[in-house]
Amino acid sequence: MDSMDALIQLTRFSHGGGCGCKMAPGVLSDILSRTAPGLLPPELMVGIETSDDAAVWRLNDEQALVATTDFFTPIVDDPRDFGRIAATNAISDVYAMGGRPIMALAIVGMPLDKLPREVIGQILEGGASVCRDAGIPIAGGHSIDVLEPIYGLVVLGLVHPDKVRRNADARAGDVLILGKPLGVGVLSAALKKGVLGAEGYAEMIRHTTQLNRVGTDLAAIDAVHAITDVTGFGLAGHLLEICRGSGLGAEVRLADLPLIERAAAFAREGIATGASGRNWASYGGQVDWPSLEGDGEGQAADWQRTMATDPQTSGGLLVSCAPEAVETVLATFRSAGFEQAAVMGTMGSWAEGSARLRFV
Repeated sequence: MDSMDALIQLTRFSHGGGCGCKMAPGVLSDILSRTAPGLLPPELMVGIETSDDAAVWRLNDEQALVATTDFFTPIVDDPRDFGRIAATNAISDVYAMGGRPIMALAIVGMPLDKLPREVIGQILEGGASVCRDAGIPIAGGHSIDVLEPIYGLVVLGLVHPDKVRRNADARAGDVLILGKPLGVGVLSAALKKGVLGAEGYAEMIRHTTQLNRVGTDLAAIDAVHAITDVTGFGLAGHLLEICRGSGLGAEVRLADLPLIERAAAFAREGIATGASGRNWASYGGQVDWPSLEGDGEGQAADWQRTMATDPQTSGGLLVSCAPEAVETVLATFRSAGFEQAAVMGTMGSWAEGSARLRFV
């Protein structure tokens, strides 16, 4: 970043950064419940019914179109890094459906009276660089003059209709595997407080710009039943979507969650995003949580709840697969560079009342 860019702090324009600026899941659900149902043509394989990662439209017996959009306000001050993170996050939704991205359209909103054109250009170049890595063009887009910087993509992809992996197809007895460690939101909070440091920043960028292209390979495994990506609603929120869509419950072992150790250390110090608390409040009693009074057996500490609710910008893929496929799924993750992929829970039919997710 040159001296001019160093004077521009993108995050100061944002009331919330990255996926942390998403509407809380409870608020979004309430709004959508007040919306009249739309058309449901037979070609629409996946719509809004289960809050899945992307829409899927069946084109023919061999192809289905995957369509998604994602954009947000700055999570970092470096303009190129902001563009890279936003693009990686948007493309992830196609991979989460088992698809292969084919092209993107840019969504750009910038305060033109406050940001130099050179800075805006670096944001766009950051996004374009990730699209080149994913092997897709940015074929168009739309831009407006707004008060907060906003950047993201519409992404289109293709998938065989039989390889679509919805978040509503988990089965009782499935094993849950998470591809990326949790804690990106905590790192972003530490960055805003000025305590993250250069090494922590580099770690944050490494996780948030790692493309989830492994989703295409995971969908080719027949025993992989459901996939979603963990983003702004936190692990608990996105796992609840799997539970509701599949009509099942889930149990997560806190000790087995893959964590960014630096983020866990910050969380122990009480550093968290505001979105983490909003996420917890929005789960609406659907989560059984151990006592928060300590770290002993049968208990859980506040920092662990922070990690379970932490909004993940460009987070990992969450896979629900048959037990016999666990080693294959882990090997697939790790061969693609996801070294911290870990088994962390199971799906079951034990849900009682409205509580569908329990942590132990």
